[in-house]
This record gives sequence, C-alpha cells and structure tokens, in this order.
Amino acid sequence: MYYLKTEQSFDSAHFLHGYHGKCANIHGHRWKIVATIKNEKLLDDPQNKSMVIDFGDLKADLKVITDNFDHALIIEDGSLSKRLYQALIDENFKIINLPFRPTAENLAKYIYDRLAKKYNVDYIEVYETPNNCASYRG
Repeated sequence: MYYLKTEQSFDSAHFLHGYHGKCANIHGHRWKIVATIKNEKLLDDPQNKSMVIDFGDLKADLKVITDNFDHALIIEDGSLSKRLYQALIDENFKIINLPFRPTAENLAKYIYDRLAKKYNVDYIEVYETPNNCASYRG
C-alpha cells in the first residue's frame, strides 16, 4: 500500500454551543489539517507515471477546503441568536455555518467526506493546537 500525506493550516474561531466550560466562549485556533491518502497501485499514465497522485493536486484540493475556513467564525447552525447573527453579518464578519458542533472530531469527518469524493482517503487529522489532534478514518 502506498500513502501520501499533505497538510494545510488556517486560522479561525469557534465555540461549543451548549458546552459547560471554557470552550463555550469564542476562541481561536491555528488549525492544522493533515490528509493521508492511499492506493495499492501507482498510476501508469505518462504525466503521473509511478505516482499515487500528483502532490500538487492533493495540496490544491485540501487548500480549497481549508481556505474556506480561514479567518472565519465557525458556528453550529442555530447556535447564535438571530439578532447577534444578523449584527455580525451586518459588520461583514465571515461566518461558516455547519450542521454540527464545530469540534475537531466533526471537522475531521467533514474534511474526510469532502476529500473522499476524489481520493482514496486513509484518514484526516485535525490539530487544534500542536499537542491536541482528532482523527477520522472512514
């Protein structure tokens, strides 16, 4: 089995609605996403001969996903009052609404599902800090 790994980073804020503790407050992270794909065989076409995939393609596809989150407030749908949400929108804040609580675990699965549409993903790692990581393997 062959494995390729690449990573991207982004800065964003989130909070955990309904959580009782520090993470209930808005706080930021320098998120690091590590994507590992796999394949049993190497490509045979002239351009990508002896490769699983061109690293540039994998990096670019992961970057599209991570750039969407960069310098944004990531929230769970319905976690802010309508009044506060509208005030943030009126002030041109970048808000990413997700149908789930924005934990590292859920973000790992979300990114896995997005990349798995194109690649044979082995697993995704999401680092909230250099020492804390959540992984998802399908």
